[in-house]
Amino acid sequence: MSSPDYLNSLFGLSGRVAVVIGGTGELCGAMAEGLAQAGAEVVLVGRSTEKAAARLAKISAAGGKGWFHAAEATSKEELEALLAAVLERSGRVDVVVNGAGINSATPFFEITEEEFDRIVRVNLKGVFLGCQVFGRYLVERGQGGSIINLGSMSGIIPLSRVITYSATKGAVHNLSLNLAREWAPARVRVNVLVPGFFPAEQNRKILSPDRVASILGHTPMKRFGEAQELIGATLLLASDAAGAFITGEELIVDGGYHAMTI
Repeated sequence: MSSPDYLNSLFGLSGRVAVVIGGTGELCGAMAEGLAQAGAEVVLVGRSTEKAAARLAKISAAGGKGWFHAAEATSKEELEALLAAVLERSGRVDVVVNGAGINSATPFFEITEEEFDRIVRVNLKGVFLGCQVFGRYLVERGQGGSIINLGSMSGIIPLSRVITYSATKGAVHNLSLNLAREWAPARVRVNVLVPGFFPAEQNRKILSPDRVASILGHTPMKRFGEAQELIGATLLLASDAAGAFITGEELIVDGGYHAMTI
């Protein structure tokens, strides 16, 4: 077997359909491009038609296939409509990425109930509903599948200034491991992809010069991650070949941040 054929046998996703919730964002958008390049038909899910069009243009230019469906990640009704739309148009779902998220740097005593509820609703309830709607389909279908939930370094190591975000991501990690255990007999794998520090829309507002210096001083590679550096981990977790025995994993991509102490 040639090297390209061998790699394709491990990581190829031809004939698969991947639903990327949050796919109009920077990180999940790059993950969607990678899934498409590996052969999957990709469904971008978000609220911005403009951002989706730009990402789909990149996917198409690289020879990939994808389309956009507008949906609110915190609405079970809209997610059920999304699943129905994907089954009607693409015929199946094999990979689901739950990646919608928001952040805030509000000091603890100044966090309002409205802000707390909003972050919990998007970061935790959105993942909960995505897993519930698509997980039921995958389990009942009986052909296995992969759910990749976007976690955070703050879900493993408490970080300053992002208390509500950190709490919700910790809950996402816990939820994912619980579902991995529950659904393993049905060959539905649930994993957490854990980016370290990747500049993206939701965290740019908290990346002050002093915080950047602190982050880089705690990252052995001395730099931020780049969105495309999440693709390899995504393909591993998405693949039913290379990733067949991987479930309940918190796969960290962080340049060594979590390994740094003093």
